[in-house]
Amino acid sequence: MDKKKQRSLNIWLKQQSKLAKRWLMLAIGLGVLSSVFLLAQAALLASVLHQLIIQHVDKYELVPYFAGLIVIIAIRAACSWGRELAGFRAGKEIRIYIRQLIFDKLRTLGPAYIKGKPAGAWATLTLEQVENMHDFFARYLPQMSLSVLIPFVILVVVFPVNWAAGLIFLITAPLVPLFMALVGIKAADAGRKNFKALQRLSGHFYDRLQSMTTIRLFDRTAAETEQMRGASEVFRKRTMDVLRIAFLSSAVLEFFTSVSIAITAVYFGFSFIGELDFGYYGAGVTLFAGIFILVLAPEFYQPLRDLGTFYHARQQAVGAAESIVEFLDIDVSKVQSGSAQMQDADDVEIIATDLQVFSPEGQRLVGPVSFRLNRGETTALVGPSGAGKTSLINALLGFMPYDGSLTINGTELSQLDHASWRKHISWVGQNPLLVHGTIRENITLGKSNISDNQVQEVLEHSFAAEFVNKQGLDYPISDRSGGLSVGQAQRLALARAMLQQGRFWLLDEPTASLDARSEQLVMQGLTQQITHKTALLVTHQLLPLQSVSQILVMQDGALVQAGDFTALSQQPGLFADMLASNQALHEADKGNLDA
Repeated sequence: MDKKKQRSLNIWLKQQSKLAKRWLMLAIGLGVLSSVFLLAQAALLASVLHQLIIQHVDKYELVPYFAGLIVIIAIRAACSWGRELAGFRAGKEIRIYIRQLIFDKLRTLGPAYIKGKPAGAWATLTLEQVENMHDFFARYLPQMSLSVLIPFVILVVVFPVNWAAGLIFLITAPLVPLFMALVGIKAADAGRKNFKALQRLSGHFYDRLQSMTTIRLFDRTAAETEQMRGASEVFRKRTMDVLRIAFLSSAVLEFFTSVSIAITAVYFGFSFIGELDFGYYGAGVTLFAGIFILVLAPEFYQPLRDLGTFYHARQQAVGAAESIVEFLDIDVSKVQSGSAQMQDADDVEIIATDLQVFSPEGQRLVGPVSFRLNRGETTALVGPSGAGKTSLINALLGFMPYDGSLTINGTELSQLDHASWRKHISWVGQNPLLVHGTIRENITLGKSNISDNQVQEVLEHSFAAEFVNKQGLDYPISDRSGGLSVGQAQRLALARAMLQQGRFWLLDEPTASLDARSEQLVMQGLTQQITHKTALLVTHQLLPLQSVSQILVMQDGALVQAGDFTALSQQPGLFADMLASNQALHEADKGNLDA
């Protein structure tokens, strides 16, 4: 990572810290307060030893001093506890904010972009990489201020006592951050590579876990195991690189702080035996001054050592911020929502003129195409796999950037509030997503204003009541529709769409992978709902399309044919070829059933 990019990431991280400024200031204030009590603690301890050893004061007369030491230690412990708590709250608030930024960006980009990366990569981005910023905000940032303030406070007190010791502190202190920075440059690069390896490993593992059944069916277990082993080995090496640099950093810091403290101790040792005669102000080096400064010496370097300990948190945060900032900087201007509200109307009319649909990276996927979805009519969209049907659907939903014109009831989609537009859409896909929860929760999707009578009504119209009445609305559904058949899950998805009461129905292969009875029930329920409503049906099954008003045929991102079933079936072209293939498959299936 070049210095310019690292500098910009540091600036971005510090900008986020302003969100929890009060907690950071509290953490810094408690640290400084603890250092003030540290001075009092060192003075009391030095005074006790001076009186016991030099003045031979009776130890019972020093009981108030010991009581004061206990009180000061308790106060410093409370300050440390409060400082840790304040730092944690600062890190928590900023992590919540950054994670919300990611979720808002994902919602803006939509499912078309999300599917472009494995789920594990998104999990790493939103979980591990955001979590790895915690120590930067909770510990490193407060420690940066304390590593300046606490040594300054100690120097202010030490110089009037002994200028030689103060000079030793002042000269040796910069060595610690200097070597810490030199080691940290290498740590930043290692941390960035480690995050990339973790992202790849997480995505690889999650995708293979989801595809375990398919992998076993095709006897690819050994090959996938070997790939997983390779990805794990890369991650192991990258992690060990980070740890090696972290241990090296600690060793360097310990070495220089130990040498600095030793120089101070040697100076006072030689001063006491009369070999050195400088550094004090007239009265000579006293036991009080020596013990007082020697007690403060480790504490003078401790903030710098702590900064070195937390320095890896900075490099870790910079490495994590790289991927997050790259994601947040993605241009969403072409998929951003407008401000115009969807006007109330009985039906929806969609008109596309020279429409071109692009991927988030700018690659053209569809177009230019022109078509019209008339009010109250059903239009079918057909074509081979990869023709661009899904991309066109995502554009209609406002999830893909486009050029040209795409109007909804006369309003350009780019100027329309997408949330307002989607409220008027009822969608049924080929793979219905049922979340972990009850049947009622999956139908209402968390809406609290839906009565059981409304739920029962849509269950009846979707033909899902026949099994829901047996199991009950509180029947639990596990992840990935566990506990239900494909047909039952599809009928629940239909009930959910009916409850939406959309004026535009978008049906993406709603009967794919269904048995004959489930297909018949789902189509019957759909037919009842979309009559006299604007609907777009994406399907590979052509024979049932004789009743639709219009058929759009796509191939390689272009609209190659348009018309009704009768016209398209009688003219040569892609639709006629697909229809012939459908009929041949239908006859073959019928023959297999008869046999």
